[in-house]
Amino acid sequence: MNAIVRAEPQRSVSLERMILVVIILLSSIFPVDLFPGSLPTPQGADGQYSGKQGQIIVVKVPGDDPQADVQGKFLGRTVAFFADPRPGEAPGYVGLLGLDLQDEPGTHELAVDIKSGEQARHASYNILVVKERFRVEHLKLPKDKVDLDEKAVARWKSEQEQVKTALATDSRMKLWQGTFIEPVGGKRTGIFGSVRIMNGQPRNPHNGEDIGAPLGTDVVSTNDGIVRLTVDHIFSGKGVFVDHGLGFYSMYFHLSEVSVKDGDLVKAGQVVGKVGATGRATGPHLHWGVKLNGARVNPYALLDLPFKGAVQSATPAPVAEPTSGAGSPAQ
Repeated sequence: MNAIVRAEPQRSVSLERMILVVIILLSSIFPVDLFPGSLPTPQGADGQYSGKQGQIIVVKVPGDDPQADVQGKFLGRTVAFFADPRPGEAPGYVGLLGLDLQDEPGTHELAVDIKSGEQARHASYNILVVKERFRVEHLKLPKDKVDLDEKAVARWKSEQEQVKTALATDSRMKLWQGTFIEPVGGKRTGIFGSVRIMNGQPRNPHNGEDIGAPLGTDVVSTNDGIVRLTVDHIFSGKGVFVDHGLGFYSMYFHLSEVSVKDGDLVKAGQVVGKVGATGRATGPHLHWGVKLNGARVNPYALLDLPFKGAVQSATPAPVAEPTSGAGSPAQ
């Protein structure tokens, strides 16, 4: 009798070990979360997107609550999502993910949090950043436009802080609608992402597109938004920053005239200024720039977004050799 009693604990231990072995085997064969909430979502579990440096990726997250709060994180930058406005599309949320012209090539995670009422869930996407081959431009400019004295450097730093402060808080609403338009017609004379060698000195890559056009030509807003800041800066000259909501801004530099003021509401196609050669420029042209979630993206990528609305502008004219100026430095 005593022998039988002493054997029971051993038999119980053996049974527990057997159950543990079975659980481990099942979890290796069937990748199911046996203990909900105990493990994080594997990176990239919800899909993969890819794009080149400077491009915009449209990311779709499934969901049926139009009031849900959906936010993403990518390389330390916040990506705001909104209810998909496209007719015929499955319910869900859309985010415009900007790939900066200097984002590290390779696979990075876009982590998305979806909060609907008291419920919350997490999604993870792999984003493959593909290296773009940017051109090299050699420019010859007056020495005083390339080499700054101490006073000019101090002014430039102050202007950088002004822009940073003005764009520090993103509008929580999506202000743009439908299709984006080209702000002025003309030859592209300064190419996005190009590495610029000024008077033999390498400079920051060009963070926008230069469009050559006659002095005084109207410059229009690429879409609806709020004028966040108007400036007259040492490099970019007279310029306008338009806030399109959710971390998306467009910029128009080297203007001869500014036709709007801070806080103005503007519609797509509304005149915001006129083509000029103010700031660091050698001829009349528009520097058109875009920042999306803090990423510097090619503004012409806006024309390819899959949202319908007003008639889109014609395809840009072929690239010409740089003749109209040096654009502006990274803002």
